[in-house]
Amino acid sequence: MVVAGSMKEIKLRIKSVESTMQITKAMELVASSKLRRAKERVERSRPYFETLYATLFDIAATDTQFDSPYLAKRETQRRLYIVIAGDRGLAGGYNANILKAVQADAEEQDYVVLPIGKKAVEYFVRHNVPIVTQAFAEAGDLSVSDCFEISKIVCQKFLTGEIDEIRLCFTQFVSMLTQTATILPVLPFEKPKSPKKRQSLMLYEPDITTVFDNIIPEYLAGVVYGALCESVASEQGARRTAMEAATKNAGEMIEHLNLYYNRARQAAITQEITEIVAGADAES
Repeated sequence: MVVAGSMKEIKLRIKSVESTMQITKAMELVASSKLRRAKERVERSRPYFETLYATLFDIAATDTQFDSPYLAKRETQRRLYIVIAGDRGLAGGYNANILKAVQADAEEQDYVVLPIGKKAVEYFVRHNVPIVTQAFAEAGDLSVSDCFEISKIVCQKFLTGEIDEIRLCFTQFVSMLTQTATILPVLPFEKPKSPKKRQSLMLYEPDITTVFDNIIPEYLAGVVYGALCESVASEQGARRTAMEAATKNAGEMIEHLNLYYNRARQAAITQEITEIVAGADAES
């Protein structure tokens, strides 16, 4: 009876693990599909950001005399982190890595956050960190216009002096197996350390400062959108890897459980044969 009960438990466990393996396999396939689309978004977004950055760099490198509030370096009293995390878990260390990186970078610093993604919002609410807004809690639903809205909010806070420094925290997609938590300072804009005075081939109207000040919000929106694309691709890559590992582990567990089941079944058969033989001997 003990063996029979054990066999039943093992059989139920095998069915349970098989069901789990079907789910993880399905999630792996879904993540693979989403990853392809996310990688395409990353590739499409990079040229826009690179062009804006090249223009800003060209202005800063060409004219060292102009001044802009976006270049003003102040003593950092308060820092703002734009933190991009995921909306869901089951993605390995994707969410934990970026949130830990923010905490380490902000240690002993007065800071506020603008979280993007449910996991980021939940984390900072739980840790009582001041939040600028929770309007962008759904990372999966964010559009380019939302990124411009984020840029508008943070630029306004920087210009009014409410925030002295802005950093963008996201996960950079390196490869299918590698995603890197990255913290990128975005404001104040960093001038080239040793600008070469040269003649620009572009003519900026009405003047170079006005053009620079108008491009900065566009640049920041582009950076946020690019970081969002990178983070989404990283999340799907991490989830695919995690689900692939979970599926593999489930398969190995099923093999072990089948082995235990066969052993229990063999023991039950042996016990039955022993009882039959013992009964026959008793009758004789």
